[in-house]
Amino acid sequence: MDREELINTLSQSRWLDLTQPLSLFTPPFPGEMPLQVHFFKRLTGAYGGGQGANGQFIEWSNNTGTHVVGQRAFHSGSRALADVPLTDLCGPGVVVDVSDAVSDYGFYTPEMITERAEVREGDILVINTGYHKHAWDQPDVANPDMQAGIENKEFGYYVRHPGPSPDFFPWALSMKLKMIAVDCGSAEHPMNTNIRFLHAREFEKAEAVAQATYGKSWEELFPPEEYQKLTHITMPKAGLLLAESLGGEIDELSNQRSWLLFGAIPFMEVESAWCRVAALQAPEGADQEELFAALSKTEMLDLTLPFSVQTPQWANYEPLSIRYTKRVGGLDFGLGRNNAHCKASFHLATHMDGEKHFWAAGRTIGEVPLDYWHGPGVVVDISEEVSDCSVYTPQMIEDRVDLRDGDILLIKTGWNAYGWNSPDSDEFRYMIKHPGPSPDFSDWCIERKIKWLGIDCVAMEHPMNTIQRLMHPKTFAEANQKLVDQFGKDWDEVFPLDKYYQDMHLNLFPKGIVHAENLGNEIAKAETGRYYVAAFVQRGMELASCWGRFMVFREQ
Repeated sequence: MDREELINTLSQSRWLDLTQPLSLFTPPFPGEMPLQVHFFKRLTGAYGGGQGANGQFIEWSNNTGTHVVGQRAFHSGSRALADVPLTDLCGPGVVVDVSDAVSDYGFYTPEMITERAEVREGDILVINTGYHKHAWDQPDVANPDMQAGIENKEFGYYVRHPGPSPDFFPWALSMKLKMIAVDCGSAEHPMNTNIRFLHAREFEKAEAVAQATYGKSWEELFPPEEYQKLTHITMPKAGLLLAESLGGEIDELSNQRSWLLFGAIPFMEVESAWCRVAALQAPEGADQEELFAALSKTEMLDLTLPFSVQTPQWANYEPLSIRYTKRVGGLDFGLGRNNAHCKASFHLATHMDGEKHFWAAGRTIGEVPLDYWHGPGVVVDISEEVSDCSVYTPQMIEDRVDLRDGDILLIKTGWNAYGWNSPDSDEFRYMIKHPGPSPDFSDWCIERKIKWLGIDCVAMEHPMNTIQRLMHPKTFAEANQKLVDQFGKDWDEVFPLDKYYQDMHLNLFPKGIVHAENLGNEIAKAETGRYYVAAFVQRGMELASCWGRFMVFREQ
């Protein structure tokens, strides 16, 4: 399959979003921090400093909303999520619906899975327990035996959902599964987590179910020392990943095979991370196995920088900070898990600026459908044409690549080489002296119907069309002279403030053309040309912008 055939295949494939919306109202795992959002800066300026943007500062636990649970959640010596390649997060798999066979505190077994769908060695396995019906964004579930005649959402979702039988994880290891994902609060049975100790009355009910099902007590079914070794040593060392709180369109895939993609944020220091999850199925009338065969011969280049406390933030924004709130050894027999609370502003590491970052009437990042974030596009390398504080033009793009109307456009300036994790790191040059677009660039993007853009430096704007102009007057003088040399005019003649301040934000976001910043990692391997491009951005319902996992697809 050549590049154009691959792009057409992915364009025509059915993409389904298996991600639960993330909100202030999303309940966290019991005892952990719910999502908190604070505006520290607005378009008109605020006490946080600076003009010209809606800037958000958030606090969160990674176990809130759809997320991947990394090996370090249980085994501190295992890989960080930043070390997990895309090949371990994506691949063939199956969504198995066991909702007809499970109930409160119950168990799903390997037999329940294999009698409903084919599971192959090395698959990603998604289990639809039906308990996403209790998710915060779903309608109430009626139950006349409950208070107010409805199920308690949080108890149903986190405390009462079914979990794996005693032989389930050993079976998963024997099948060499890449990942087990579930549509409820935990991939473990809730009574094999700290919920057992938080809700003793609920544990009594679960114990009764265990006795009725197996004729054994809980500790006979799950001997603590053996269970601890299995889940906190054997499974992580085998590389088995878990994912929790899936939702979205999961019911449309019951007992069907799909190509599954888990776009987890590549966190360096913590154990779990937010994730956007998609399932691909063959175009209508096409053979699913042919799609799998084509994708198995496809290379995914990861354009996402590692997410770390070392990542420099945009000027006057809040850096990432992490505080561990619990550790693996914090419960009897080590049945706890590592968990951190995090704080950051969005404009660090690889992220997508959303409409509401600059356009008050725009969509939040979570209101944008998955279809917007993927599609045909181009990578174009203009690094030989740009230098410190210089200006690039639409003609530089048109001269180098087969750009088509409606494409996603990713621009390589070469500034990725100066990023924080590069051997040639130069933070001042990366943040303050990167090149930026010419005054006709935004109008050209509208004319060419660009879907969204991405850049391998800290901002899609020229830094001197931002607050950096005021913060770095010496650099502005250098940029101004370069503009005079290139255009014969000074900065304010070429970029009148009222029209071009934050041009790529204020003039494009109301047109629905947003952009990703700080692309990196394997972008150096992406030669100029056409690709299929995808951004897996978290579905944050109150968030103006957000981090994500960014990739391009090409034939091997």
